[in-house]
Amino acid sequence: MSPKEVTAQPPRAPGNGLAEKGLSGKGLKAGAVGLLGAVVIGVSCIAPAYTLTAALGPTVSEVGVQLPAIFLVGFIPMILVAFGYRELNNAMPDAGTSFTWASRAFGPWIGWMGGWGLIAATIIVLSNLAAVAVDFFYLMLAQLFGNPELGELSKNLPLNIATTLVFIALACWISYRGMEATKGVQYVLVAFQLLVLGWFAVAAFSHVANGSAFDATAISPDWFNPFAVGSFSAFAAGVSLSIFIYWGWDVTLTMNEETKNPEKTPGRAATVTVVVIVAIYMTVALATLSFAGVGETGLGAGNPDNQSSIFAVLSGPVMGPFAILMSLAILSSSAASLQSTFVSPARTMLSMGHYKALPGRFGKVSPRFKSPSYATIAAGLAAAAFYVITRTTSENALWDTITALGMMICFYYGITALACVWFFRAQAFSNGRAFFFKFLAPLLGGVILLVMFFKTAADSMDPEYGSGSSVGGLGMVFILGMGVILLGVVIMLVMSRLRPEFFKGQVLARGREEFRRAGVSKP
Repeated sequence: MSPKEVTAQPPRAPGNGLAEKGLSGKGLKAGAVGLLGAVVIGVSCIAPAYTLTAALGPTVSEVGVQLPAIFLVGFIPMILVAFGYRELNNAMPDAGTSFTWASRAFGPWIGWMGGWGLIAATIIVLSNLAAVAVDFFYLMLAQLFGNPELGELSKNLPLNIATTLVFIALACWISYRGMEATKGVQYVLVAFQLLVLGWFAVAAFSHVANGSAFDATAISPDWFNPFAVGSFSAFAAGVSLSIFIYWGWDVTLTMNEETKNPEKTPGRAATVTVVVIVAIYMTVALATLSFAGVGETGLGAGNPDNQSSIFAVLSGPVMGPFAILMSLAILSSSAASLQSTFVSPARTMLSMGHYKALPGRFGKVSPRFKSPSYATIAAGLAAAAFYVITRTTSENALWDTITALGMMICFYYGITALACVWFFRAQAFSNGRAFFFKFLAPLLGGVILLVMFFKTAADSMDPEYGSGSSVGGLGMVFILGMGVILLGVVIMLVMSRLRPEFFKGQVLARGREEFRRAGVSKP
């Protein structure tokens, strides 16, 4: 072991409230983040500017003017699941979140797969975030120097890959330096992107009021009616996309061992983050639809040519000479999210190493920065390798894997929500609050997400789903999504031979203490 690294070991850290919950501290820096800092990091991880520019167009293509309705429908399972996460965190704050909680509720095998779903999803999106940051980095240079050729440099494959790896390395370095460094960077980047999104919305509404909008469209109550969507398949596709745009709020929970008041702050931060994000999305969505309409020509939000980056098309007409600020906002959004997204996989792998579900080196913590050292570097290397392999193999493979993200998000969110229901089953009917927050809300949220998982998996078998690529008649999105999950099963089986203590329930036992206090027998 390097002299610069330590591996957190029992006995459990005193005073953090984990010992009596059957969990243990891992050497992370306690009390480094308050409520505001956690919300900022949560918003950063969701990356509203980056997410909207990538998801607004495709969602409009599925549901048209019912975009606000679909955003609200996607918000419902997110807030329901967030309630379940909050209850689990209150009972047992642990950086492993989905992995730890599902293990305590359902046992090691389901718990391991819950952790794998989170790790796989975040590793994949890290590579995509870096790619988007690079695209907007060169676009920003082109706008700054008035030279369109600079914007084309992102299409130079060797240069693109090299620049992407630099972005990943910088984000990994900041994350390695711990939550203090992460928090400081995020305050600046998040504030800037929210300011620019607000500017865009106000400018768009001003154009509508002045009669200078491209396709001025009056806001109608019908926009908020999800039953007006043409078909259930379009509805499901729209909800799947809207679930993706909210994804990332759970980073506030993975920081629970590093927050002030770890039993309360992370859950509150998750709830506040989701509410803040839905307010941002609704404002920008209404502004975009009012200004551009949903037509398939020109600046219309339904134009297929505009779907890869709606703000790259609309920022000039809406913001005029200040359009460069939107490029900077999306660059800062993707770069900020790239950095903050490292928090989740690193701390999940740290917990899995600590509880002997992965090799022990994943449980190493930097004594200087009190951050997951080996796990953070491993996440960076995995994201870099994934990007290089997919980008050099096929650009369609990269984007189809991003589309498959929705399945993995629904998979591990659904498992965690149902873990809340099962873990607190003896308390569910003790009072009204317990019934809603520990049973009904997470049950509904978990079932909705798992239904979406199976529906998306079935739909993605169609070769026309995603980029249109297929292998043996099966859509590439289905192959990649199921392939990533099956890869997790294979790795889990290997780890069960190498680290049998965890899989025998000898390290992270199911919730004995909580069940005893609740008056039921050990599961």
